[in-house]
Amino acid sequence: MNMFQKSPGLRLLQGGRAYFPALIEAIDEAVAWVQFETYIFDVHGTGTGVAEALLRAAGRGVTVQVLVDGIGSEALAPEWQQKITDAGIQWCVYSPLGTGLGGLGLLMPNRWRRLHRKLCVIDQRIVFCGGINVLDDFYDPYYGELQAPRFDFAVAVTGPLAVEAADAAALLWWRVQAGYSARQSHLGTAWEKFRAAGYGGRTSAARLAGPAGAGHAVTTPGTKAALVLRDNLRNRNSIEKAYRRAIGKAHQEILIANAYFVPGGKLRRALIRAARRGVRVTLLLQGKYEYFMQYHAARPVYGALLKAGIEIHEYEASFLHAKVAVIDGHWATVGSSNLDPLSLLLAREANVVVEDKVFAGELREALCAAIDGHGRRLDPSAYSHRPLRQRVLDQLAYALMRLAIFVAGKRY
Repeated sequence: MNMFQKSPGLRLLQGGRAYFPALIEAIDEAVAWVQFETYIFDVHGTGTGVAEALLRAAGRGVTVQVLVDGIGSEALAPEWQQKITDAGIQWCVYSPLGTGLGGLGLLMPNRWRRLHRKLCVIDQRIVFCGGINVLDDFYDPYYGELQAPRFDFAVAVTGPLAVEAADAAALLWWRVQAGYSARQSHLGTAWEKFRAAGYGGRTSAARLAGPAGAGHAVTTPGTKAALVLRDNLRNRNSIEKAYRRAIGKAHQEILIANAYFVPGGKLRRALIRAARRGVRVTLLLQGKYEYFMQYHAARPVYGALLKAGIEIHEYEASFLHAKVAVIDGHWATVGSSNLDPLSLLLAREANVVVEDKVFAGELREALCAAIDGHGRRLDPSAYSHRPLRQRVLDQLAYALMRLAIFVAGKRY
């Protein structure tokens, strides 16, 4: 079955400087329904502008639903909670840890299944998808002010894909509401909320007759795009399979930029086989230390890749947060999924896969510029002779990650 939809409008958005103005503009043009999902919603700096746009939309009578992750997003400040309540915004937290458990809740494997996808669907006709959280490009909750912006991407898509994304967001919203109402024995209330969201009886076409949220998106004849979701039900391996399928068909070049890169055996072997048949494989990965597990657990997998002739470049200008790829100059993906166990086995993720030379060329140009300007190529000899302390930490982190996968009952 062909998963692609033909002739969507596409717009590549690099970093918050491009993403947030486009997002805010689209929200300001909403006439009926805004569905927002994100791992982090931080109401500081640029995030304030997004929150204010949602308040304006709700003030116009637009249904605004915001779903944030219970670990990624901290509780809103009381003044913002009051603003959101007064505006009538429906704000929900996905899988909160609970006040009684606190950080201990993370010890339970079922709590490792997080909402990591970043989707915003407006009036069922434009969807924003990518790796960019509602978080200022120059700010990090743990490291404070950043000297350079995060390196990340999103894509804005108009056309039938937006309807599909609206359905997916509405279904997840209903499941979260139903889960809460079931705990409170209010299933009837959950169903009414589901219907009110528009999923049980779509928002009327008349209400959606206003201006499109991204009239400046470009449509190229022959362009095809697909929304690929990963969950823990029917779509457990969908994103990884999309990568492996494209890698397996590659003839010339594979270019991947990924923040947290600890691919499983099948994906590693697919990359190595591609390199051995003459495909140039280039990886742009995280060079700056961010988290112990993600930083150190990635390094043990580098050896086999380097031995196969795969180029690894570490991005050092700032934090690399991108989850994108370009293959043979026509296949591209932009989304929220890292190539690591948390994304590929546990989290809810969303990627857009595109077949289009113009779009893929634009993304490739941005990645090549980042490699040339801010990447440091990893030398195989230097890698094999890295200090003993670093090798011990690398193996420890990798072992801990493998143990976590085993405890979660997964194979990787």
